[in-house]
Amino acid sequence: MSELNPRLSDKSVFPDPVYKETVLRPLFDGAKTHHVDGFRAIDRAHLVMLTETGILDAKQASAIAGALEAIDREVDPEKLVYTGEVEDFFFLIEKELKARLGADVAGRLHTSRSRNDIDHTLFKLGLKQRIDALMVKARHLLAAMIDAAEREKATLIVAYTHGQPAQPSTFGHYLSAAIEVLLRDIERFEEARKIVDLSPMGAAAITTSGFPIDRQRVADLLGFAAPLRNSYSCIAASDYITSTYSAIELMFLHLGRLIQDFQFWTSFEVGQVYVPNAFVQISSIMPQKRNPVPIEHMRLLASQTMGRARTVLGVIHNTPFTDMNDSEGETQSMGYEAFTAASRVLDLLAAFVGAIRIDPERVAENIRRSCITITELADSLVRIEGLTFREAHEIAATVAKAVVAAGGGLAKDGYAPFLEAFRHSTGREPSFGRDKFEEIVSPEHFVAVRDRFGGPAPAAMAEAIGVYRKKAAALEAVAQEHAGHEAKAAKELGEKFKALAGAL
Repeated sequence: MSELNPRLSDKSVFPDPVYKETVLRPLFDGAKTHHVDGFRAIDRAHLVMLTETGILDAKQASAIAGALEAIDREVDPEKLVYTGEVEDFFFLIEKELKARLGADVAGRLHTSRSRNDIDHTLFKLGLKQRIDALMVKARHLLAAMIDAAEREKATLIVAYTHGQPAQPSTFGHYLSAAIEVLLRDIERFEEARKIVDLSPMGAAAITTSGFPIDRQRVADLLGFAAPLRNSYSCIAASDYITSTYSAIELMFLHLGRLIQDFQFWTSFEVGQVYVPNAFVQISSIMPQKRNPVPIEHMRLLASQTMGRARTVLGVIHNTPFTDMNDSEGETQSMGYEAFTAASRVLDLLAAFVGAIRIDPERVAENIRRSCITITELADSLVRIEGLTFREAHEIAATVAKAVVAAGGGLAKDGYAPFLEAFRHSTGREPSFGRDKFEEIVSPEHFVAVRDRFGGPAPAAMAEAIGVYRKKAAALEAVAQEHAGHEAKAAKELGEKFKALAGAL
C-alpha cells in the first residue's frame, strides 16, 4: 500500500513546491496565527475524555499530557516556518509528540477523532470568541445610542422621506428607530451563536466512532453548550458559518444606512447635525471647509465588512453537502477580516453618536422653509372643525403652497392664506384665531400631540427608552452567562489536564 500511496509510509515526503507555497504554507500560517489555542484546548479535552472513558490508560495519558506541556514550553508558534516536512499544523504537533514519546504512545491521542471534527471545532471556537468580542462592542454602541436618545428625546429635527423634508420629529425618536434595528441585529447574532456553540468533536470523519467516546464531556470541557447531534451535520452542514456571516452582513448593512443619514445631515445645505472639531478635518487648501471624514470612514468600513461577509457566503454557495475545503481554513481566515473591520465601525460610531449634537437654529430654519408641520393643521381641522380629512388636506395644501411661494414661514405667514382657504372651502369662519393657528403649526405641538405608542412625544419616548434599557440589560446578562460558562469550562479543563500531566 505504501508504494501505491507514499503518504502512508513513514518516510518524509515533501509536497510539490508550487502546492506547498500556494496552499499548504498559507493554511499552516493561518493555523498558527488563529488557532494555536484552539488546538491546545482540543488536544487536552480529547485526552481527558479518552482517559475518563478508559480508552487510554492513565500511564499513556499522563505521558501524552507531559509531552504536550513540553511542546507548549519549547515550541514557539510565532517562530515556526513552514518547510513542507509535515502537511499542516496538526501533523506538526503529532510529529513533536512522536519525537518525545515514540510512535506507539504518541499516536494514541488521535484515537476516535479526525482532522474533520478537529477543524470544525477549531473554527467554531474561533468564531465564538470573535462573536463575543464583537458583541461587547455592539452592546457598547447600543448603550451609547440609548444614552443619546434619552439626552435628545426633546431635540427637534427634520425627518426626511424620499430625500425631502417630511415632518418634524426628535433626534431621540430617530435614534430609537435605529436602536430597535440594532437590538434585532444583536439578537440575530445570539441566534447564530447558538449554532456555533454546538461541538462537532466526536463526529470523527463523519459517522462518529466505534470507541465508547463521550461527546458531551468534550463539549463541556471546551465550553460548548452541547454536542451537535448529527455527526454528518458536524462535518457537512457549515450553517454555523452562514448564520454568523449573514448576521454580520445584515448588521452592517443596517448601520450603513444610519451612517449615510449622518453624511446627509452634516452637508452644508442641511446642516442639522453639528460635528465637533475632534471629528473634523480641515481642507489642506480651502480653510473654510470642515470635513466630517469619520463618517466617510464608517461608511467605507461598514461596506467593507458587509462585502467581506457576503464573500464568505458566496464561497459557501453551491458547495456540496459534505466535508469540503471551501468552508475551512482559508475561508475562515478571510472571514476574520470582516470582524476586524466591523470592530472599527462599532467603536467609531459609538464615540461619534456620543459627541454629535443637533444645530437648533438650522433645524428651525429648515422647518420654517419646508412647512413640514402642515400635516398637523389638516389633522386639527378634522378634530376641531369636523371636516373630512380630504377637505382638510386640500385646505392645508393651499396654505403650504402660498407660504412656500412667498418664501415665508407657516407660523408667521400662514394664517392669512389659511383664513382665505378655509372660507372658500367651508363658507364659514374657523372657530379659532391666530394664536391657536400658530400653536397648531408649531413643531413642538406637532411632536407633543403624537403621544401614541411608538411616537415621539415625551411619554411615548420615556416608555420606549425604558424598554430599550431593559433589553440591553438582558443582553448583557446573557453575555455574562456565556463568559461564566466559558471560564468555568476552561478552569475545569486546566485542572483535569494538570492532574493528568502531574500523574507521571
